[in-house]
Order: sequence, then C-alpha cells, then structure tokens
Amino acid sequence: MARTKLSKTEKVRNLFNRGTEVSWKFLRNTYDLKSPASMVMKLRNEGMMIYENRSSKGVSYRVGTPSKAIIAAGINAVFGKQTAYSA
Repeated sequence: MARTKLSKTEKVRNLFNRGTEVSWKFLRNTYDLKSPASMVMKLRNEGMMIYENRSSKGVSYRVGTPSKAIIAAGINAVFGKQTAYSA
C-alpha cells in the first residue's frame, strides 16, 4: 500500500508547524513555489498566524501566537465595538 502524496500546501503547513523560521528563498527553491508570498497568504486565510520578518538577509516567515490587541481588533471588526456590561 503506497503512501498518499502530500500537496505543496500540506508540505508547507507541516514545515511551519515544526516551529522554525522559514526563508522566502527556501520556500521558493525547496517546494518549487512560483510565489511563496501567495502560499503564505493562503495559509493565513486558513487561520495560521504567520508573521513576516524583513531583514538585510531577505524575507523570512514564522508561526506565532496573536497578541491580545490583534484578537481584539478582529473581534471589533466582526462584531463591532463591544460595550462593557453594566448592572
């Protein structure tokens, strides 16, 4: 029985789930992606919190935990400004 072949999206998702920082060039060359940025955007749209770091060495990506401010901004965008409960 043969193993099922993983798609490029699944391979990149597994790479990010390992927790290491991944460079744009590594994604481009290793996984033969035409646009690593569009793959990252696709994974972000699926719910992964991927941060982009730009330096003199190039662009790298890492998975992180969103801050409380980002979560609050998302809640406000979806539900509108929340008011405090008053008794």
